[in-house]
Amino acid sequence: MNLAELLSRAARVFPDHPAIVSGTRVHSSYEAFARRAASLAASFRDELELSPGDRVGLFMTNCPQYLEVLWGAWWAGLAAVPINAKLHSREAEYILEHSGARVCFVTDDLPPPGGRIATLERLIDVSSSEYRSLAARDGAQGIVAAAPDDLAWLFYTSGTTGRPKGVEITHRNLMTMALCYFADVDEVTHGDCIVHAAPMSHGSGIYCVPHVLRAAKQVVPESGGFDTGEIYDLARAHEGVAMFAAPTMVKRLVDHARSHPPRLDNLKTVVYGGGPMYLADIHDAIAVMGQRFVQIYGQGESPMTITALSKWHHANVGHPRHEARLASVGVAQSAVEVRIADENDVPLPPGETGEILVRGDSVMRGYWANSDASAATLANGWLHTGDVGSLDQDGFLTLKDRSKDLIISGGSNIYPREVEEVLLRHPGVAEVSVVGRAHPEWGEEVVAFVVRAASSAVGERELDTLCLQHIARFKRPKAYRFVDALPKNNYGKVLKTELRERLARERTDF
Repeated sequence: MNLAELLSRAARVFPDHPAIVSGTRVHSSYEAFARRAASLAASFRDELELSPGDRVGLFMTNCPQYLEVLWGAWWAGLAAVPINAKLHSREAEYILEHSGARVCFVTDDLPPPGGRIATLERLIDVSSSEYRSLAARDGAQGIVAAAPDDLAWLFYTSGTTGRPKGVEITHRNLMTMALCYFADVDEVTHGDCIVHAAPMSHGSGIYCVPHVLRAAKQVVPESGGFDTGEIYDLARAHEGVAMFAAPTMVKRLVDHARSHPPRLDNLKTVVYGGGPMYLADIHDAIAVMGQRFVQIYGQGESPMTITALSKWHHANVGHPRHEARLASVGVAQSAVEVRIADENDVPLPPGETGEILVRGDSVMRGYWANSDASAATLANGWLHTGDVGSLDQDGFLTLKDRSKDLIISGGSNIYPREVEEVLLRHPGVAEVSVVGRAHPEWGEEVVAFVVRAASSAVGERELDTLCLQHIARFKRPKAYRFVDALPKNNYGKVLKTELRERLARERTDF
């Protein structure tokens, strides 16, 4: 079933109910939302000459039009290609080219992708008269039929090599995610809302699906992003407020609430994930904001749907293993199986540590135009997450480590090799190794260990400039360490563990 059927149903049952809200101003009712999605679908077909299965890029900060384009694309049988608004325009260009997107919608606050994209035919600013004309087109078409395994959401996530891979998420995958949301995360009624303070190109964006299914409001902050004061203002103005937040966002909410105690009556649920939540931090959050937290663990390859730690488990303080459960990422969500396996995919017993494998209708159909990576990641019918963890006797999953060298800063994934490849472009850099260092607010920050080439005096400023020319600002190193040599094993492999230990010693030496 095409996910757009959910919007059509909501519009028929709750036509006058607010659907999209900008701050506190109603942008559209459900009837108007569905009408604009249908008009965009007709424009995709007639004006832009797109066919079912074509890809449409969304390189946008959070705004009401994001939802219109997304659901309009689905209505027309197209696949959305969400692009992180933090990415460098060159990174966006790669995603558009690799995905074969023919059209890309943008907001005017971002540098637009350049003209070197062979497949791209139109770049449309959603604040323009051109967009308004497309969204108001007469002769709206009916919903294009979609099979369960048709592509809906082509999400680009970096692999271990740092090259982005397109994760093929289908209509079935997102429907499974929506039903898991109700079963394992939170109940939603038509009187509730979700506040999209986290990027809509990621988890917050696909959480629109269960909320459309229940005809709940989609609230987009007027700032287009995350501002603690604005979030608490919206929680006063709306009822049944839910939101998705990275742990760093939760920490900022807690800090604000401690210094400026807000009214929290309407703040129903804060779903957190996308990075490590330390036990002390969730204790602090509950103490300040109360029992309104749910944790989820997922990946782009099984979005938001691997495990969940419910509100009930957060509040079950009398359980003898409460602390261990609170430090876990919860239990398998209803529509998936989770197991721990050794290097040969042999299941391990409770308490043993190994790779986390996942199977179920939420798991991607594969990687776009990358059959080798698809076969390796989906070997033997299981998603191989690359994450390491253990299951206890009750099925609670505890993460022991992430994909070997992944850095998570502010909820965003940073793959060291991508940064290393940019730094090695400089002729004054002979060798480089990038690792993560603990940071009290962002979780981790990027540090680069650099071996200069002979006679080179390259410094931080030059390398910073180089990074800003090629990768997103948030990925660049926050500190550099210029060293004579990198520690290596007998096979010449850099010992990143030793580099992390050096950074840890620096912190304790003060």
